[in-house]
Amino acid sequence: MVIDYTPVGVCATHIRIEVEDGIVKSLQTTNGCPGNGQGVMRLVEGMKVEDVIRRLEGIRCGRKATSCPDQIAQALKQALV
Repeated sequence: MVIDYTPVGVCATHIRIEVEDGIVKSLQTTNGCPGNGQGVMRLVEGMKVEDVIRRLEGIRCGRKATSCPDQIAQALKQALV
């Protein structure tokens, strides 16, 4: 399954996640901080979707109510519904 998600409240403008058998196979972000995107990508590849959500949900970026990692968790949660 491929999840295409438009994040809200962050610098990234698009998130694309490939999930196979409940495992994150790949993650790509458009715009936002390139280092953050690459770092998160390398950390979550191969992880169970539920573990990614548990670890990333609720992370904030400065004074923002959300962050790119939190938006990744939201994209995964939305796809599970």
